[in-house]
Amino acid sequence: MKRKDDGILLHKNFAFKADSVADDGTFTGYGSVFGNVDSYNEIVMPGAFSKSLKDIRASGDPLPMLWNHKSDEPIGGYTSLEEDARGLKVSGFIMIDEVARAREIHALMKRRVIKGLSIGYYVDEDSKDAKTGARLLHKLDLREISPVTFPANAEAEIESVKSAIAEILTKGNLPTVREFEDFLREAGFSKSQAAIVANGGLSKLSRSESGGEKCDEILAALRSFNLTPD
Repeated sequence: MKRKDDGILLHKNFAFKADSVADDGTFTGYGSVFGNVDSYNEIVMPGAFSKSLKDIRASGDPLPMLWNHKSDEPIGGYTSLEEDARGLKVSGFIMIDEVARAREIHALMKRRVIKGLSIGYYVDEDSKDAKTGARLLHKLDLREISPVTFPANAEAEIESVKSAIAEILTKGNLPTVREFEDFLREAGFSKSQAAIVANGGLSKLSRSESGGEKCDEILAALRSFNLTPD
């Protein structure tokens, strides 16, 4: 099944070892691993990044490194991305000499306060395993990789949801309740939280007249879990 998940940028988190973070801000790790079933019942398949990596190399630009998926907080980039037998292996650089926030993140990564990487991607092609029901991700459009707290912190989750809502409203068509619930699970909400927000917030969003009111309805539902910043 080929798809582009309604313009929703999705995230997945993976742990990395702090001993791979050098004093000069360079590090290596895995942005994704192949073959394992994650908490969303999804499996990233070998070769899922092959086309995206070709496009990134052809551009001549490093893949952005953001802090917690915040587009207004770039802290570095990636000089090497390759698929191996385990997954997506990356080599990154944190701009500790040029960006103040990058120095903070580097220090936190060295001390293992921050110990995760999270990919930002769109789904281009997927299928369903007939036996297990797992979603198989065959082709992903990789957009960025962020150091993140592990598991994802609440502020990043909310910013991700707000960004997705803005894209949905701009396009003028709403996802199904199930699609929105899947997105919330990707953003880090529990299954029960995602179901409540998707079923309650999405119906309110579809009835609301103005874009601002639509976002407010969804964010009100999120605040019921005390996940939004004060």
